[in-house]
Amino acid sequence: MPRPNPGVTAMLTLEEAPPITLARRWRQVRDRTEEIAASLSPEDQCVQSMPDASPAKWHRAHTTWFFEQFLLVPHSPDYRRFDPAFAYLFNSYYEQAGPRHARPYRGLLTRPSAEEVGAYRAHVDAAMERLLEQPVAAAVEELVELGLQHEQQHQELLITDLLHAFSFNPLRPALAPTWAEPPALSREEAAMRPLEGGIVRIGALHSGFAFDNERPCHDALVAPFRIGSQLVTNSEWCAFIADGGYRQPLLWMSEGWAAVQQNAWEAPMYWERAGEHHDGAWQQMTPGGLRPLDPAAPVRHVSWYEADAFARWAGKRLPTEEEWETAARRGQLADAGRFVWEWTGSAYRPYPGFRPPEGAVGEYNGKFMINTMVLRGGSLATPPGHARLTYRNFFHPDRRWQFTGLRLADEG
Repeated sequence: MPRPNPGVTAMLTLEEAPPITLARRWRQVRDRTEEIAASLSPEDQCVQSMPDASPAKWHRAHTTWFFEQFLLVPHSPDYRRFDPAFAYLFNSYYEQAGPRHARPYRGLLTRPSAEEVGAYRAHVDAAMERLLEQPVAAAVEELVELGLQHEQQHQELLITDLLHAFSFNPLRPALAPTWAEPPALSREEAAMRPLEGGIVRIGALHSGFAFDNERPCHDALVAPFRIGSQLVTNSEWCAFIADGGYRQPLLWMSEGWAAVQQNAWEAPMYWERAGEHHDGAWQQMTPGGLRPLDPAAPVRHVSWYEADAFARWAGKRLPTEEEWETAARRGQLADAGRFVWEWTGSAYRPYPGFRPPEGAVGEYNGKFMINTMVLRGGSLATPPGHARLTYRNFFHPDRRWQFTGLRLADEG
């Protein structure tokens, strides 16, 4: 189940991950998905709280379908599909892989059962383990690694989607009852750190795994800038609220202000007042259930619109993704990757020279490079070892259900 993940920070390095056999890595990743789902009831696994979220059993089945579709069917001649109908039910957005069940209606799939999805996973696991017992071509190894990285993304979504669903339950159930807020870093060294500009290298420099959107590595011109050494905290966000930040239209982009009005935003997602009349101290829905808000913890579950408005209120701005990566490479971001994915001021667009891979896997990232904003780092829900300095996460600017936060920047 989700747990504090202090090891992520150490993974935000330029070095490649320590060597491990592909078969062993396969087992570790697949087992972790089942560990996250282990305490969920069949009812828990079926719920879909909004179109952007997916049921837990769908995540378990979709990540299995990925290996079946892209590895076993084309590369294991003796393989037989567990159920041909699953190709329709559990395809997500791969047009070249065929038609699919509409995303907003995944919560209506009471069948197959969670138990049958478990049998599906076991069927595919057995076939994949047989495949990996034999020498395989480099292209197949690359596809397996892509599938494992894809499953790790869905492990994070399992946590965030369930947290969203549980937040609507009046009982405020805990996804992970033993979960504890990790200790915040000391604020004594928090400062706006100046960095020199110049021509910098951006993107995946090493030969290890990186998603296609992290390449090609390229030169970028960065002007001198300053960047916050630490993340914006809950206490700082409380000051923004107290100063009327959600009531001042001049702080907001036009679409952001419309989102504030339409959704009645008054605080980050999952914040609520304690007491019968909701006039007490702030509380926050967490993987451990409803907990008192930790003032020192980095703020999370804010949209890009909110992050941008806060930065403007603070007299600063969000860093570009080139600035963020430059600062991270120079060791200036003490808490990068530890708590929240960090909104940047950069639109999600292809790097110069980007070319998606051929075939259906080419739909993985490229076709989403519009109307979304880049986030960098990693979060409390990110699987250990999954984050990288060059990782480019992306969401629409109004989304809040992920572990998203911010740090500030300004001109040097």
